[in-house]
Amino acid sequence: MTSAIECIPFIKHTGTDNFFLIAGPCVVEDEEVCVEVARTVKNITEELKIPYIFKSSYKKANRSRIDSFTGIGDQKALGILKELSIDLEIPVLTDIHTPEEAELAARYVDILQIPAFLSRQTELLVAAAKTGKCINIKKGQFMAPSSMAFAARKVIDSGNNQIMLTERGTMFGYRDLVVDYRGITEMKKTGFPVVLDITHSLQQPNQESGVSGGKPELIETIARAGIAVGVDGLFMETHPDTANAKSDGANMLPLEEVKPLLRKLVKIRKTVIDMDK
Repeated sequence: MTSAIECIPFIKHTGTDNFFLIAGPCVVEDEEVCVEVARTVKNITEELKIPYIFKSSYKKANRSRIDSFTGIGDQKALGILKELSIDLEIPVLTDIHTPEEAELAARYVDILQIPAFLSRQTELLVAAAKTGKCINIKKGQFMAPSSMAFAARKVIDSGNNQIMLTERGTMFGYRDLVVDYRGITEMKKTGFPVVLDITHSLQQPNQESGVSGGKPELIETIARAGIAVGVDGLFMETHPDTANAKSDGANMLPLEEVKPLLRKLVKIRKTVIDMDK
């Protein structure tokens, strides 16, 4: 098994063949939550020798209801992300939703993420690519894994080959998502790092209440399978108080459960690598 971590130059090499981790609260709620999550996960990943990228959306543009929380203000949230990155010396990722946002967010973060719903938006992909930042493209819930090669090609043809592709489940229109692990193998054919989103893959969007549900009890199941298949990285959203999180609390992993899960996954990763030797 070969790792594609070297395709992302600012991820710190740990001297192991571990997967890398993208993790943080769904959205920037306030500085306190972001710092608590980032500091806690950084300490865990350093102990387990897992390269770490902090993730939080500086705003949410695709909520189910118009009265759902969308953010604390663009400049304020981006400022928190920038300061956190400098203070803790970790790379930071955030979502963008329009071409105009690409240039703005690029001033503050290391990785621009293209949300799954927008993964076919050519102008957005091109604008993100032209910032020179690493781009994480989440696979549309409506897309075949092989189609992600076309999304990546838009970034490449715009002069940027710093790309990650993220699997986050496929939707069949019944308020649920399914992960087809064959898709990970298919996307790895692109040569870019492939990430498995182990929390959004368990989301149950657009419930009767207008608030998305989830099945967080299956996060470990999804993660174990992904590591066994050979993903390069894992993506998860985590929060110290999921019941009161302002976005996606129903499918986030409680912060206190991150370390036990990662310990198990590191052991699985080592076993898989040893088997492939």
